[in-house]
Amino acid sequence: MASIFYSEQAPRSLSGAVVELDWTLVVLLCLAGGAGVAMLYSVADGSWSPWAMQHAIRFAAGLVLMMGLALINPRLWMMAAYPAWGGTMVLLIAVELFGANRMGAQRWLDLGPVSMQPSEFMKVALVLALARYYHGLSPERARSILGTLIPLLLIAAPAALIAHQPDLGTAVLLVLTGGAVVFLAGLNWWVVMLAVAAVAVAAPLSLEFVLHDYQRERVFTFLNPEADPMGAGYQILQSKIALGSGGAWGKGFLAGTQSHLNFLPEKHTDFIFTTIGEEFGLAGGLFILGLYAMIAARAGWIAVNCRSQFSRLAVTGITTTFVLYVLINVAMVAGLAPVVGVPLPLISYGGTVMLSVMAGFGIILSAQINRSQRLEQTRALL
Repeated sequence: MASIFYSEQAPRSLSGAVVELDWTLVVLLCLAGGAGVAMLYSVADGSWSPWAMQHAIRFAAGLVLMMGLALINPRLWMMAAYPAWGGTMVLLIAVELFGANRMGAQRWLDLGPVSMQPSEFMKVALVLALARYYHGLSPERARSILGTLIPLLLIAAPAALIAHQPDLGTAVLLVLTGGAVVFLAGLNWWVVMLAVAAVAVAAPLSLEFVLHDYQRERVFTFLNPEADPMGAGYQILQSKIALGSGGAWGKGFLAGTQSHLNFLPEKHTDFIFTTIGEEFGLAGGLFILGLYAMIAARAGWIAVNCRSQFSRLAVTGITTTFVLYVLINVAMVAGLAPVVGVPLPLISYGGTVMLSVMAGFGIILSAQINRSQRLEQTRALL
């Protein structure tokens, strides 16, 4: 049944696609991007450089990219799903072989004046590949163990490469996103419970034998940051101080002390939500979270109204990635989760993250424009 917000007939022309575009979602994304520009202007002590202007330019480029991708038919996204996954895997292997090492991690590819982080693009490519796979499966096979083996490979291969960089935060986010798509595709509850039990058993073993020393230290710091207040616990303690000092309404724009006096590390990337809480208080933090909730709800409504299995799973997977970005980042800066280096989407400074998020929403808008299109059922792998 068609939604009251959307017409039954999919648009047949470029002008029709532009009219049909979910402009409410576009405006919400622009508000989030604008909030990012404002906060980056603030943490630079009222200066457009070095972050705010760059962020504005990147968001504008991402907006153009998103609009362009929205005009592509989902049938082409389905055709490109496996090549996108395979191409991004090649880039991840290239990172392993000759990637740039920064801050003790080998996560980037330097391409002349431009650098990129392929792990960010894998979040979108993985969702497309899983949606493509399940679009060609019967419900019975989707619930079977045999039908789950290929999705597990699609998830595990890139997650292992990303964890080795090391980038545990992105690897965990990739596994959670992939798991959500597999579950929504019809995975049996008993398989889910078995996976949860396996994680519960593997977690303490991983802590002891798999994690790097600095990752193990982050877990212990999360459990007791006061044990080393001037060392490992410094980041999270300063973040808590800044969030608490903002009170209900905050100290005012450009008036934050923890960030402006450089007590807060990574104030323009992973910990930018802390500056929001300090300058705009609980009210400002809730406004940003409410904005994110409206974006996620709008994307979820698009997923519900898509007729094809591929579009529904693609939209749901991309939305799940976006929500996990927000939840992990906010929990991290509030001391409710270990510091794992997950940025706040559209607000934190970062070019690759910005482009991957906007590309994801371009695919969501493509599904929304063509929501009444029924893609033919095909074999799982072609």
